[in-house]
Amino acid sequence: MGKKKKKGKGGVRLFGRRFTFVSLAFYAAMSLLGGWYASHPLAWLEEKRASWPAAICAPLEWFGDRALLVTDGLGWTGHDAVYEYDEPPPANEVFFAGAPKRVGAPAPTDVQIMPRGEFTVGYSRKLGHAVWVGYHVPAEAAHEAGKRPSFRRDPEVPNCPSADAYARSGYDRGHLAPNHAIATRFGPDEQRKTFLMTNVAPQSPSLNRGPWRFVERAIADVWTRRYGEIWVVAGTIPSSSGERVSGTEVDVPDACWQVIAAQTADGVRAMAFVMPQTIRFGAFPVHHLVTVDELERLTGLDFFPELPGFLQEPLEADLPTRLWPVDFFDVFRLMALRFT
Repeated sequence: MGKKKKKGKGGVRLFGRRFTFVSLAFYAAMSLLGGWYASHPLAWLEEKRASWPAAICAPLEWFGDRALLVTDGLGWTGHDAVYEYDEPPPANEVFFAGAPKRVGAPAPTDVQIMPRGEFTVGYSRKLGHAVWVGYHVPAEAAHEAGKRPSFRRDPEVPNCPSADAYARSGYDRGHLAPNHAIATRFGPDEQRKTFLMTNVAPQSPSLNRGPWRFVERAIADVWTRRYGEIWVVAGTIPSSSGERVSGTEVDVPDACWQVIAAQTADGVRAMAFVMPQTIRFGAFPVHHLVTVDELERLTGLDFFPELPGFLQEPLEADLPTRLWPVDFFDVFRLMALRFT
């Protein structure tokens, strides 16, 4: 009886080892294959989602996105848009290389530029929301975020939407200059300015609370740790169909975007995102990277107008294929941001 029992325990242990080995081999294989799959451009992925069975695409994308979050984050895979530049970065300025300039549609012609101290708003009365907002995030978080203020109408803007203008509309009041980054760098007085209605735009909950939030928090809590001060311009692409927030004249943007820049010893680096209102809550921002040139075409704005042409042209034409790499332990910070 004792020998049979011993043999049974050995069989369980052998099964456990084999199961563990097979599970790890399966995870490794799916991560490798999924990483290849998920590294393709969004248009390619959308084509495969439409033509291949979901039972193939969904697991490949699930494993691939998570594998790339680690390997891209460590700098093992992917590509950055970064070019050498010897000029020092701007000190304590909102914009890295000048405010965006309108060069054509769909950017509106009535942009009112409103300095807010540590960020600047380019507001359109015609749209009823900001076209763009520029802000900077120093590396040091000198303040606690504190209590979240209430939204309020901007007294400087006649007919500014009220704080409850988006109520029951299905859209969030999406910050462009973010509450968290401004609060932790510049304190409660600057934080309250981010809750003026001139600093928000209608965003779907899946956009505002999903990939948009991830990028905002990655800028403030992760990328500044490696790259120092970061400069951001965030904004909107006006509705192409004339959609308005129900009961108001506030435009519902087709998409929101961000262009992000930093300067370190290896040069100026930049990346840009375009995120449509229909984006999934769980979408990975890496799939929504575009060149700065493409963002300029979509917005009718010129970014980094003060950079010399020899740097601006290649930087804006280069398409990054990953989010900025981070130090080893900060990969875990990225993962925590992504999955919490």
